[in-house]
Amino acid sequence: MLQRSPTYLVSRPDVDRIANRLNKFLPAMLAYRITRWKNTNMQRFFYRRSRKKPEDVKKFLIDSVRKQLGEDFDVERHFTPSYNPWDQRVCLVTNGDLFSDMRKGRASVVTDTVANFNETGIETGSGEQLDCDIIITATGLSMVTLGEVEFTLDGAPIDFADTWSYKGLAYSGVPNLSSSFGYVNASWTLRTDLICEYVCRLLNHMESIGAVECTPRLRPEDAGMPERAWVEGFTPGYMQRHMDRMPHQGDRAPWINPQDYAHDRKLFRKSHVDDGVMRFR
Repeated sequence: MLQRSPTYLVSRPDVDRIANRLNKFLPAMLAYRITRWKNTNMQRFFYRRSRKKPEDVKKFLIDSVRKQLGEDFDVERHFTPSYNPWDQRVCLVTNGDLFSDMRKGRASVVTDTVANFNETGIETGSGEQLDCDIIITATGLSMVTLGEVEFTLDGAPIDFADTWSYKGLAYSGVPNLSSSFGYVNASWTLRTDLICEYVCRLLNHMESIGAVECTPRLRPEDAGMPERAWVEGFTPGYMQRHMDRMPHQGDRAPWINPQDYAHDRKLFRKSHVDDGVMRFR
């Protein structure tokens, strides 16, 4: 594996023993809810800890890798990122399979840049030759809004960079449009599930009042609101390269995208759909 820079890795089993044990003694739905609560809160604790005590979490992750690979391996060079945990996503190694293969000599890691491709493989920036049969690229990704689908409103193209994000799912001044974006710091589907629930509530409300259009619009008190990045505290290049093409966040609800499951669960399940910002007709 050739990497330009290291990333944080954490090894976890691919079987949840607690969940399997609960399934033996409890009804399936109850076991599912307990397991979901456990996993969600464990992840929230880990993320919050990384924000409050980044050096402690960094040491824990690096020490875990060193324990897997041994003291003789250059963990500092190949598995010690320059950023703090959860400034970018932490990668999962199921059952420690990568580390196991590295110990057995079936896999290796090189931290370097690509100078060029040649007949037998890759020449790195330091001049090392990496021979290979197949090259699988895993870089160059750039996040875009709604898959770069071109939307128009009354014949005019919509530039989402000129809009404000409504609850992280809709866009100011754009009617009848919602999109699903998950969490950068937790399971992606946690947020997409909540958005689906909210959109169903929204559609049911529209049906009950006979509305055919819903549009989030800025209130007078929102004028002059400071612009914030759509997602903050998350630094990978695939997000930062085109952040200027994304909608803005504001400094007040509902023009925020907090990336917090506990906050979103209350917001999407309990808040009023007709909140004075979403306009119906």
